[in-house]
Amino acid sequence: MAWTCGGSSNDELIDNLIRGGLISSSKVAAAMRKVDRGHYVPRGRDPYEDSPQPIGFGATISAPHMHAHAAENLLPSLVKADIPGGAILDVGSGSGYLTAVFHHLAPRAKVVGIDHIKGLVDQSIVNLKKDGVELGAVEGGVHIICGDGRLGSPENAPFQIIHVGAAAPEIPPALIEQLAKPGRMFIPVGDWSQDIWQIDKDEHGHVTKQKLFGVMYVPLTDAKKQWRE
Repeated sequence: MAWTCGGSSNDELIDNLIRGGLISSSKVAAAMRKVDRGHYVPRGRDPYEDSPQPIGFGATISAPHMHAHAAENLLPSLVKADIPGGAILDVGSGSGYLTAVFHHLAPRAKVVGIDHIKGLVDQSIVNLKKDGVELGAVEGGVHIICGDGRLGSPENAPFQIIHVGAAAPEIPPALIEQLAKPGRMFIPVGDWSQDIWQIDKDEHGHVTKQKLFGVMYVPLTDAKKQWRE
């Protein structure tokens, strides 16, 4: 049903994702209803179509069904992150959309969105404010920073959740290092052939890796290779 779940409004999009089996959790559905995709997709594009959309600077916002997959997969660890001191990292946060969804799923956690393109960082801050997300609010809050997401954010680690929104040729060691004990990462890996990998670290620090399904993402690369400002 993926790619066929679009709608004419945000609510219709979420309804169709539920009907198509992409969303099974009421928590994920409620969080995605609170984040209007129309605030994160540039004018002239169809924000509620179930497909990736360009957002400028050589980047895209993923298709809604991929955001649903990520939220559903990470939900068990998102619940664990929803505590004072909990932390979530959204690498390649782009438009800020999924960063906002994570915030609504774990409102007491610090949610950090990181992107290496300053123009995207600035644009995502505008999008989040337009969508009613207060940056740096009480509890953990939402924080958008500019930097190389492959290196994570050591000053905000450890993270119960790490989501990566672009495909790395291999899993960045810094991100595994910054996973909490326990913690989970959802990351596309590969060059021409890409797959989503689920990386889990248990309470003893033991790491397990599981390949989930094939995908096609933009590459997680150097800022200058993606966009020359």
